[in-house]
Amino acid sequence: MPTPTSSTIQPTPNHDRQVQANFGPRANAYVESRVHAQGEDLNRLAGLAQHVSPRRAIDLGAGGGHVSYTMAPYAGAVTAVDLSANMLAAIDETSVAKGLANITTQQASVEHLPFADDSFDFLACRYSAHHWHDVNAGLREARRVLPKGAKAVFIDVTAAASPLLNTHLQAIELLRDTSHVRNYTVAEWSDMLGRAGFAIEALHPHRLRMEFKSWVARIGTPEPLCTAILMLQEKASPEVKAHFAIEPDGSFMLDMVMFETVAID
Repeated sequence: MPTPTSSTIQPTPNHDRQVQANFGPRANAYVESRVHAQGEDLNRLAGLAQHVSPRRAIDLGAGGGHVSYTMAPYAGAVTAVDLSANMLAAIDETSVAKGLANITTQQASVEHLPFADDSFDFLACRYSAHHWHDVNAGLREARRVLPKGAKAVFIDVTAAASPLLNTHLQAIELLRDTSHVRNYTVAEWSDMLGRAGFAIEALHPHRLRMEFKSWVARIGTPEPLCTAILMLQEKASPEVKAHFAIEPDGSFMLDMVMFETVAID
């Protein structure tokens, strides 16, 4: 695998700019988000980080930095990587407030990481991959910066195999956030991870309730698009309403999976 010789950011121009525009101004909202700051997946990640005690850990697509804050007590150093300079500034500020001096930040696209091969011995990525322009390239880069045998954790919303349920999820996600690319099924995740050089050791599914008002407010969804989401939910089939447990105010349930993997190739 080629080793980058520069930390120059090489974004996918149009899409990456849209991600930065959507998330940058809302950095503090993601730092303060209860949905992002807690959860059984973070508790499990903390246990894994404690067991591994990595020398250098990387938080890929760090967002509000909650994965970095979770790993920092058990790691020698943590590097938080994100496209948004505003997000990284919020992580720097929050790390100081939390007394976590071993967290550093790096602005970069996950598809072009500015690190040498085998730079890290533990990787975690949470709620990020569904925004990646080229998820396979991002996963290959994740594998490249890890040595064989290193642990990596990927946590994300997953789509149902049913086309009916899958289409509904993609539709409301895109209306809510126009930088959304795709939520993948567990089968798609398994295939992509395998092709990138990761073996799945365990997967942990769970469901997460999304309170509608805070869900759309966090990303600043325009009112007409909020109305469109509510209309889609109202007109959805009974099967869709039951699967997502859609409530009268628009709140609903999302399916999440935590993939525990190891670098094998």
